[in-house]
Amino acid sequence: MTTRFADKSVLVTGGGSGIGRGIALAFAQEGARVAVAGRSAGPLAETVELIERAGGKTVALTGDVTDGQDAARLVWETVELFGGLDVAVNNAGVLGALGPVAEIDETDFRRVFEVNVTGTLLAMKHQIGHMRAHGGGAIVNVSSSLGFHKRIEGAAAYAASKAAVTALTRAAARDHIGEGVRINTVSPGPVDTRMSSRPGEDAEAKTARMKDEVPLGRAGAVAEVAAAVLYLASPEAGFTVGTDLVLDGGITA
Repeated sequence: MTTRFADKSVLVTGGGSGIGRGIALAFAQEGARVAVAGRSAGPLAETVELIERAGGKTVALTGDVTDGQDAARLVWETVELFGGLDVAVNNAGVLGALGPVAEIDETDFRRVFEVNVTGTLLAMKHQIGHMRAHGGGAIVNVSSSLGFHKRIEGAAAYAASKAAVTALTRAAARDHIGEGVRINTVSPGPVDTRMSSRPGEDAEAKTARMKDEVPLGRAGAVAEVAAAVLYLASPEAGFTVGTDLVLDGGITA
């Protein structure tokens, strides 16, 4: 186990599964104290168990980042339990229903933006508020390469929301660049998680589809996304502000 984040306190939203779980595990493996947050206690408990089994220090915090009071509470509970907040990773997000623009359900569209964009905004607002008052920190928002290219038919709401997340991140990065808070995004392409699977698709069919869709010939690994997040949160990225690190196997090359 390396100790790049020893004695650091990290908050990961959407930490109950997939990319969020992988990010939380990676920080814990590098010595961080990790608060994993999400709306459902069951998946968070599974993440906590994995981290503790590997010898890491962690806690589960239930909350909804679309609620401003919850977003604030997640920050102060992390600070209360771990003594501070050095890194925040805003990964909470939803895909929403797929379909052409002319058939998008307005309620579903609003929900996707509420979680993906408003949730990121509220989370950052309270994270920045603490960090700038306590010596700074790093924030990494998880966006998507779908925010600037069309790859999945019918994913207009998700794509638009992730484009907004990337733009919001750049604005926040500039707004707070002189306050010791570095803010960046990672934009994964297709990653080998449940969200990247199509309805009724088995593992073999998914592998074949990825060979066709991704120039590198495969989906990304959760560990690869986690490694990028840890880099952006680390001192090695000290000169990196407002950057969107794209991990898509060459789709946008």
